[in-house]
Amino acid sequence: MKRVSTVIKKYWHVKRKLASRAFSGAGLTTLPMHRHEWWRHAVNVQWAVLFRYSYEPPMLDLNFVRNNLPLVEQKLRDRGLDPAEILKDFHEVDQQRRQAITDAETIKARRNRASEEIAKLKKSGQDASTLVAETKELREQIQDREKVAADLEKRSQQILAGLPNLPNESVPVGKSAEDNAEIRRWGTPPKFDFTPKPHWELGEQLGVLDLERAAKLSGARFAVYWDLGARLERALANFMLDVHTREHGYTEVLPPYLVNSESMYGTGQLPKFASDLFRVPHGEKELWLIPTAEVPVTNLYRDEVLEASHLPRSLTAYTPCFRSEAGSYGKDVRGIIRQHQFQKVELVKFCRPEDSYQQLEKLTQHAETILQKLGLHYRVVALSTADLGFSSAKTYDIEVWLPGQQLFREISSCSNFEAFQARRANIRYRPEGKNKTEFVHTLNGSGLAIGRTWVAIVENYQQPDGSVLIPEALRPYMGAERITANKF
Repeated sequence: MKRVSTVIKKYWHVKRKLASRAFSGAGLTTLPMHRHEWWRHAVNVQWAVLFRYSYEPPMLDLNFVRNNLPLVEQKLRDRGLDPAEILKDFHEVDQQRRQAITDAETIKARRNRASEEIAKLKKSGQDASTLVAETKELREQIQDREKVAADLEKRSQQILAGLPNLPNESVPVGKSAEDNAEIRRWGTPPKFDFTPKPHWELGEQLGVLDLERAAKLSGARFAVYWDLGARLERALANFMLDVHTREHGYTEVLPPYLVNSESMYGTGQLPKFASDLFRVPHGEKELWLIPTAEVPVTNLYRDEVLEASHLPRSLTAYTPCFRSEAGSYGKDVRGIIRQHQFQKVELVKFCRPEDSYQQLEKLTQHAETILQKLGLHYRVVALSTADLGFSSAKTYDIEVWLPGQQLFREISSCSNFEAFQARRANIRYRPEGKNKTEFVHTLNGSGLAIGRTWVAIVENYQQPDGSVLIPEALRPYMGAERITANKF
């Protein structure tokens, strides 16, 4: 990092307190990092002072974007985005920044030569005032060019932060969700000799789902479960965790449900999706209710280096999830499909880059296994480039059949983020026999969303008398074979 300018270097000595305050003010803590790496963060930290949630390390490598601009532009078009709008003036900013650094180093070399000459003149008793004045002018020029470089660096990082992940080559190119590709189906839809009811009618008639009292307690998009309805939620969580830990080799984790801003940055929720989150003021800082266990579980290894021999690392967690559902009003207003609070079992993997797509297939199969054991008809679809999430390189959606609504509904999204999250959360591993660390690949998926699994069981296993059979796999957890009507 010899080319790092004096102005940027001085952050290490003079501005570290400013950076600490900026991180603290944004709900962050200063990161333990090498002195040659931290200056890049310091630039973003000053930006964070002005824009509260704007601290965001780049998620795509600068050199990769610079050297592969045509590819990046095409991948953005595949996502249905305008490259000019996303990349803005990146190419010009990057060129100007590199030129400013070169200019600063060239002037610095002239100043060093002049300083050596000044020392010689003074040693021989000669007048060095002209050269002293020149070095002062050169120092001002250096400071000016370094400030320009720092400002351009900030601008460059801002542009990079707005770049979504690039779709993998295997992702179907499309213009909308209509272009998602169905990969496979499992099972067949149940046949009824009566008109099947949606879960909100069944739940109310059975006395196990109470949306009216939930609205009294908290408002719309909350639910109260009674008796066997509540036990079914608990049974599903225990069943899923047992399958994933005992049969699939995951390690169970119970993480906090409130996390700091830095954790939200690590997995990509902040700043882009702040409106979808519940913020909790906490003294001078703030915490956030987790939208998914992906956030705390992935961030367990933030700013850490994993040994290659420990990969892949597979973790599972059961947590409540909290989402504001901003912009979704009018969608799925009936029942418990789209809630502000719901429960989910999450699957998270950390692996070597060369293994990540094999691990994606495994993770997806692990989520499918739950549906198979419950005897629920489903299909797997590969999301098209236009439907892909901001951070994902490839995603499979698992959609379960809901006979009461006569449609398939997403019950799990299984994604490979490649190095996208690991780069911003600084999660690395050390390959065997190498000193240099590399970013891991992170993956996650629902294994499964418990509320929607509850819905699928109630609708698929409903009986002519209005009762609901319990799938055999759940009966040891339920202590019952059937849900019958109760009133509370």
